Amino acid sequence: MFPIAVLFLLQGTPAPPAIADSDSGDPPSRAARLSLLEGSVLFQPSGDTTANSWSAASINYVLSSGDRVYAEQGGRAELQVGDATLRINGVADLTVSTLADDFLQVSLAQGTLRVSVYDLAAGDSIEVDTPNGALMLRQAGAYRIDVSSEEPRTDVAVDSGLADVVTGETAQQLQRGQALELTGTAPIRVATVGFPRQDDFDRWSAERDGTLGSSQSAQYVGRDVPGYDDLDGAGGWQQEADYGPVWYPTTVIAGWAPYRFGHWVWIDPWGWTWVDDYPWGYAPFHYGRWVYLRNRWGWVPGPRPRRPCYAPALVVFVSVGRVGVQAWVPLGPREPYHPWYHYGPRYRDRVNPDIPFVPTRDVHYVNRPQLTAVPVGTFQGGEGVGRRTVRLTATDVDRVQVIAHPRLMPLTRAAVGRPAPKPPVVPRPAIEVTPWRRPPAVVPAPQPAVRPAVRPVKPTTPVRRVPPVIAQNPPAPQALPFPTRQKAMQGDPGRPLEPQQRENVREGKPAGPHHDAEEPPDRRPAVAPPKKKP
Repeated sequence: MFPIAVLFLLQGTPAPPAIADSDSGDPPSRAARLSLLEGSVLFQPSGDTTANSWSAASINYVLSSGDRVYAEQGGRAELQVGDATLRINGVADLTVSTLADDFLQVSLAQGTLRVSVYDLAAGDSIEVDTPNGALMLRQAGAYRIDVSSEEPRTDVAVDSGLADVVTGETAQQLQRGQALELTGTAPIRVATVGFPRQDDFDRWSAERDGTLGSSQSAQYVGRDVPGYDDLDGAGGWQQEADYGPVWYPTTVIAGWAPYRFGHWVWIDPWGWTWVDDYPWGYAPFHYGRWVYLRNRWGWVPGPRPRRPCYAPALVVFVSVGRVGVQAWVPLGPREPYHPWYHYGPRYRDRVNPDIPFVPTRDVHYVNRPQLTAVPVGTFQGGEGVGRRTVRLTATDVDRVQVIAHPRLMPLTRAAVGRPAPKPPVVPRPAIEVTPWRRPPAVVPAPQPAVRPAVRPVKPTTPVRRVPPVIAQNPPAPQALPFPTRQKAMQGDPGRPLEPQQRENVREGKPAGPHHDAEEPPDRRPAVAPPKKKP
């Protein structure tokens, strides 16, 4: 029997992490990658709650604060976030409540979640919120959380690591080999239960962790770069005198080039974001640079900073002088990346490790001859690029001009995807923030009898009623609905709104002009506001 005790912490629980508002300062330096999908898995972007905002999830898609993943019966999904991996087993409803540089917060409304934490740096925090309480992960380890869809019950088990289970007025520390059952709502009852036996989902998750741990590519990329393990079976590494370790893909088709076989999507706060078709196509398109050597492409991961910084696509956009065509060029080694979204000097330096940040006019752009061009409808509609490329002459290529960003308004398909045929009818769960409070008096907790753990029974169809999720820390604000953002960008199509513009729109005001300087400067004449009808 594991004793259970109410922890009366005289100094309180550890202070909540400093969470920067997602609408201020730099964008987050990390994102969550959808790295594996089985069965039917749906996605709903932050801020959009209509039935039409549900779409089929896709490999390599990027998730940030407020995004939601729903695995239907028989479905599974895996999310990679730096030094942690989250896996859900259907029917499961998971929301990425907050994804900041040092804080990951997810909400599990129903279903099963396994969290594998490979390293938890000092100052970093991971919080899992459920309808019966919040789980604060304190150490690297493996954790399982089951939320019943039929009754107010959450089961928590710690295979390894250390966690605090916080339910409002009680905080129970849970160690390796221990399990708890949380039931009820007001009050929430906490009971020790026997450690559950492994099932197929546990074994599958452990096998996935083993693949990550044995990856050879980790020595060249770093284990906090999502997708490093997928490089092992899709290419090989060579040491190049001028660039260090270079990875060469071996599973690509003829005519392949970086940023050519995939599609563009619109994800705030970054705006235009590349989603690659190849299963291994995540790390090489959001980190490092590409080089064309001996008639083949190689990926140069570059230096390994302590905290690698995510980029939506390491390219430079260009104008080819043709109406109705948009083009881009993969950045080469030591070529600076100029973000097309709001950022500050700290972010600029982190996303360009050991690379001087110079004006675009001073950069040669070695990969310019291998640019990719498509019709603007393909680009702004989030359609596949590979079969829609536009052939350019050598003269066209010589005359291309670098631009700050594509001046194209994203269509709904690029931001939300194609609507799912049968979207779930489960509304987003409300999040109630109930930080831990010291009880008014010290009363010893009873010692409940240990009883075997019972796995939640998952329904075959979604449940309409969704109980609120209890959180210890407030989640990041939801994004503005895409139609609202789309309307606010009319004055400068294809340029993400800056923090102050988003705040203005939230307050019911006009977005107002951009204030960040662009590189290269936008020399178009100012767009006059539409005249009001008399």
